[in-house]
Amino acid sequence: MSIWWSLHLRREAASVPLARRLLLGTMETAGVDPDISYDLSVALTEACANAVEHGGGADAHGASGGYRVTAYLDGEKCRIEVADSGPGFVPRRGSLCGHTAPSSAESGRGLCLIEQLADHVHVRSRPGRGAVVSFDKILKWREGALLGVS
Repeated sequence: MSIWWSLHLRREAASVPLARRLLLGTMETAGVDPDISYDLSVALTEACANAVEHGGGADAHGASGGYRVTAYLDGEKCRIEVADSGPGFVPRRGSLCGHTAPSSAESGRGLCLIEQLADHVHVRSRPGRGAVVSFDKILKWREGALLGVS
């Protein structure tokens, strides 16, 4: 058995904890190890915060645009994708941690943190059409988990 869900959220700060709580609730119900759940929820928080901050301007009516979060839990791994409709950016080659912001900076470390928490990260930028950050992590299961690999 597997679970997947997709949300379309407004680019507002209040949407970030909503996505995080939904992911944590899904993983708790499925029986994912709490340490793995925590790592993925922090990575999701960073990806959502980036989408909220950098994901595009307001529409013709002054409302902020949206972004999409999709999560797949399937047996041995969880894959999460966060896509926005902003201007995109030039992804760095190699490690996302190669040119991080200074430790005293209040921003600029999110992609590096995602890379450190996930097993695999892929960043795709579509200039003028947004960015997609996807990441996955091999799951560990609690004893008696609903979805754990048998």
